[in-house]
Amino acid sequence: MRVAVYAGTFDPITTGHLSVIERAARLFDQLVVLVAVNPSKSPMFSLNERIAMIGETTAHVANVACEGTGDLVVACAKARGAVALIRGIRGATDAEYEIELAQTNRLLAPEMTTLFIPADPHLSEVSSSQLKDLAAQGMDVRRYAPASVLRRLVARAAQTSTEETVHGSL
Repeated sequence: MRVAVYAGTFDPITTGHLSVIERAARLFDQLVVLVAVNPSKSPMFSLNERIAMIGETTAHVANVACEGTGDLVVACAKARGAVALIRGIRGATDAEYEIELAQTNRLLAPEMTTLFIPADPHLSEVSSSQLKDLAAQGMDVRRYAPASVLRRLVARAAQTSTEETVHGSL
């Protein structure tokens, strides 16, 4: 069985991520979407919430599994017998960073290949961070977030906005 791993923080998963997942899933027998804990980031959603959102949005893709980790991605991929790491890219800025990461992963796991899959062009301009910012500003983000994610994102953005207003007035 040919297994690939697509890792990221997915805070939250976007329609751009989903387009990468759907395309990568067609190339492998199993695609593991690995939600990585990044200590340098403060996510809006918990690890379990992110895993749940990915599970909901990928339920239509039979060969996709979702897991979380705080470990090194390449080590998790090795443990699952992965032959490839999938990396989604939006443009040239992403590509430079992703190539450096791929080279590091190649040193750690020379038997594994990194494949770059660009998001669909009409979905490539918004990252998870930008999606959260747009939602917090009350912008229409339906194009960039799957429906189940959108509901949670709007609720969380409203909750965060209310908390900031309350704490700001104290």
